[in-house]
Amino acid sequence: MSLAELRRQVLEANLDLVRRGLVLSTFGNASGVDRKKGLIVIKPSGVPYDKMKVADLVVTDLDGKIIEGKLRPSSDLATHAALYRAFPAIGGVAHTHSEYATAWAQARKPIPCFGTTHADYFHGAVPVTDPMSKGEIDGDYELNTGTAIIRTVKSGGHDVMSIPAMLVANHGPFAWGTTPHAAAENAWMLEAAARIAFLTVNIHPHAVEIDKFLHDRHFLRKHGTNAYYGQTKSKH
Repeated sequence: MSLAELRRQVLEANLDLVRRGLVLSTFGNASGVDRKKGLIVIKPSGVPYDKMKVADLVVTDLDGKIIEGKLRPSSDLATHAALYRAFPAIGGVAHTHSEYATAWAQARKPIPCFGTTHADYFHGAVPVTDPMSKGEIDGDYELNTGTAIIRTVKSGGHDVMSIPAMLVANHGPFAWGTTPHAAAENAWMLEAAARIAFLTVNIHPHAVEIDKFLHDRHFLRKHGTNAYYGQTKSKH
């Protein structure tokens, strides 16, 4: 993939977040990575989405050093870069302050899976990080945010691509995928799962989570080697 194409994909992923109602003001960001070149393309900090152009996007290396761009990159760059370094399968990252997912993050509660809508995208409850310490916040905050996500993925034994999202306690959601578009879609589906779970516990405070066999069936019919949802790609 050319850098120009990655820039286009990242711009579209950022605009997808807006179109799907996942951002407030200039909050939120999406990025993509070119693994062969070792480059990240990310939204510039504080630039209104309706004015953002491909040329405004910032290109950095995997350590966050700016390679191309006249604007400052998103303040969350260090978090994105940490995820790319830790998990080679990730090709795109999206961060939002979408209302329902952020509410679960502020409550410091994982999003339980009550039904198949959630199960289609997340093979388990969506975890929440532990609250960050004062030292982590006073230090390299954005890098430490990434470290908190990575620590939660690894300590919980989660497959990073089977539960492609995380709630950062008292902050908000991060989602990821194989491409910038997939990351934005997972952020959208995360917000849907968060909203539906909220409604479920308000209707029935003691609602029971989905049975594992039903959860597995719905997730695995869309993901994995034996997936059969959707159309097969033409070989021609």
